[in-house]
Amino acid sequence: MDETPSERRQRLRQQDPELYARLKAESKAPYRGLRRFVYVSFGVSGLIGAFIFLTQALAGRDAAGALPNLMLQIGVVGLMVWLFRLEQRAEANDQKRLNK
Repeated sequence: MDETPSERRQRLRQQDPELYARLKAESKAPYRGLRRFVYVSFGVSGLIGAFIFLTQALAGRDAAGALPNLMLQIGVVGLMVWLFRLEQRAEANDQKRLNK
């Protein structure tokens, strides 16, 4: 006896509501974990670059070239922090919507 998709959803919802909620959230926002990984890795890369260009600027080695690159790296870090927080807010809103 084959179940229809709606019967399967109903059975899963009754058996394990937490799993159902998590699967439903993942279907609405796929690759959220991958996006977070990219934000964190690009942010760390920006921090490393900012550190390198800051030390070059403080040492006086090619300060004219190091300062614009330092500003770019700081901008990358700021962008990644903003995107990560935006993703966290979206997840919190999704959780609130699912819990209602």
